[in-house]
This record gives sequence, C-alpha cells and structure tokens, in this order.
Amino acid sequence: MEMMRAVVAREVGEPGDVLTVERVPVPEPGPGQVLVRVDAAPVHASDLHIMRGRYGFAPRFPAVLGLECAGTVAALGPGVSADVPGLRPGRRVTTLGVTGTWQEFVVADASRVLPVPESLSTSTAAQLTITPLTAWLLVTGLDLGRGDRLLQTAAGSTVGGLVIALSRHLGVHTLNVVRRRATAEQIHALDGAEVICTEDEDLPEQLARFTADRPIGKAIDCVAGQVGADVSHALAPGGELVVYGALSTHRQTDPAMFTVPVSAPSLIYGNKIVRGFFLPHWFATTSQHDVRRALESVTGLIEKSVMVIPEGQPIPAGEAVRAAHLAEAAGRGGKPLLVF
Repeated sequence: MEMMRAVVAREVGEPGDVLTVERVPVPEPGPGQVLVRVDAAPVHASDLHIMRGRYGFAPRFPAVLGLECAGTVAALGPGVSADVPGLRPGRRVTTLGVTGTWQEFVVADASRVLPVPESLSTSTAAQLTITPLTAWLLVTGLDLGRGDRLLQTAAGSTVGGLVIALSRHLGVHTLNVVRRRATAEQIHALDGAEVICTEDEDLPEQLARFTADRPIGKAIDCVAGQVGADVSHALAPGGELVVYGALSTHRQTDPAMFTVPVSAPSLIYGNKIVRGFFLPHWFATTSQHDVRRALESVTGLIEKSVMVIPEGQPIPAGEAVRAAHLAEAAGRGGKPLLVF
C-alpha cells in the first residue's frame, strides 16, 4: 500500500498541542473523482478557527485540515476520461470547496477540480479559491455602481487589498478602516484610497467626518464587535452591511464577545440591513456551474493583474506548527503555504 504524509489535527486545540505529521494511505479516486498530488496548500486563519472548534463547521477529529490547494492530476477515477479538458494526468489544477488539503494527495469530485493557467505561479494557484473569491463575491454581491462608495474594515488584510483593487477596477471608491498606522500609510501611498486608522483615530468621529457630505450605503466588515456596530451606524438610511469575519473575537472564549452590538433605532429608523457571508455556505448552495463560472471570472482578473495575490511563504509540511503561528502573526508577509 502506497503511503503519504498528512498534517493531522488530533483533536480540538492549539496548533502546537494537536498538530502532527503522520503517514497515511494514499486515497484511491472513486467513480467520477480525481486524485490530485498537492504542490502547496495555504494555512488560513479560518483553518485555525476550525482547529480551535470555533468555525461554522467542525470535522470529526482526528482530521486533516486545509481548505484549498494547487497541484497536479495524479490519476483519474472510473468514469472520468482523460479527454476531459484540463483533467489529464499531469495537468496543473486547483480544488473548489474541497477540505482536507494538508496532505500529499487529495481526492476530489471531478466537478470540484479546475485547470490552472500555466501563467500563474504555484503560490497564486494555491490561493485562488478562498481569498480572491471572497473579495469578488463581496464586492459584486452589493450591487455597486461606478462612482459609488464602499466602506470596509480590516482593509489591510489580503481580502481587504483585493477589495480595494477590484473596487478601483469597477470605478467604486473605498473608505478603509485599518488597525495599524503603517498599514494606513501603505494603503494611501499605493492606492490613494481614503483610510481611517483606529490606532490613533476615533472611529465613530472619523466615520462621521468622512460620510457627512458623501453618505455611504454599502459596507463589508471582517472585525465585528464594536467596530462592526460603528460601521453599521455610519451607513446612510437604507444601507447594507455584510459581516464576513470576526477578528475582534480572536482567541476569545467569552460568548458575550461574539456580538455586533448594533443600535436597534439605527436599524429600524434607518431601514438598514445587516447580513452575513460564509464562503462554505456559498459553495454548498451554489450550482457547480456557477461556482466554476465565478472562479473563472476571478482567475481572469488575476491573469490581467487586476487582482494580485501576494506570494506566499513555502514551508515544509513537517513545520506545520510554525506555519500555523505565521498564519495569524501581525506583519507576517505572504501567507504560509505547506509544501510536500
């Protein structure tokens, strides 16, 4: 029996306590499936939330984590023809909505495997699914027109940077909330976008200043807590806030911290909408045809350099604990990529 290496979380807990590298059998592709040899698999903050038992779904532990990867087709299961475009052995591919990618080989339904343009680096191909697709779905899902303004928090994140780039491409102006002054200066210098820095500025005061003459009707939030509440309050009547993360709850265990204390009068009298966005739910409720079309649109924008994914940091799978620590380190540089 052929064996492979897999990064396994033995139970719920912190990376240094629960992550191990184990040798497990190479899976066999079943009917309609593809065996992918993994070249690189990112370590996302969401992977760590899953590991800590704080995510929107929980695997059965012990579990191989990982939400996306880039690799090559190693074998085709019964019913998958080598004549299918892009799914011949040796072809570079990425996986769509497939979990358990922190291992040398992963099996996926053929509909969940998409060819990767040869022009893309392995790092970019490994990060095609989660981050740029989230940015694209958030921006395009808000019915923004040229000249509109979009307010976002966590603008210094990778998603935040892609939102700025995509918005500029669509003619949408962004008002960006960041936590660190260095990030604020970087965004303003590179993109000329409006920035509020909570390190040394009062958020409600600055939001009032930036929206006094030019009301903003759409916002996306990845912080939650009081920051999310302040953003909701600053929106114009009829405004819409999409919450897609909760960075303010990082490593929190107090249930009271997992809130967005939105003002009821602001919602009621302002006729505002607050809703959530969860990419795994989108994968689960969207047809495979539409999933592939969305990712093809994102890939096209990346090929044209409209959206640029920062190069990741390759880290040997045997150093998975270090990769996990890097994934949530401030100013870490590129996203850690487990390589086998």
